[in-house]
Amino acid sequence: MEIHVYDTYVKAKDGHTMHFDVFTAVKDDKKAVEYAKQWLTSIGEGDATVTSKECSFCHSQSAPNNVADAINKDGYFIYKMEGCK
Repeated sequence: MEIHVYDTYVKAKDGHTMHFDVFTAVKDDKKAVEYAKQWLTSIGEGDATVTSKECSFCHSQSAPNNVADAINKDGYFIYKMEGCK
């Protein structure tokens, strides 16, 4: 499965920056922002600002099985990097 990676930086409630990637099966900027918002809401950061400025297309790549499984189930996968819960 080829996936599309959206590099995302948002400010948490306490002011620190959270850096994560949104992996999706379709290259759709609006969907990637929507998925980022869904995930942020699920971790209690639903008020964070997420637009195409904070969540932008980075590149496409092949997906490992666990990522492909998550995308098939949920539509997206979040790859947590810096400052994520």
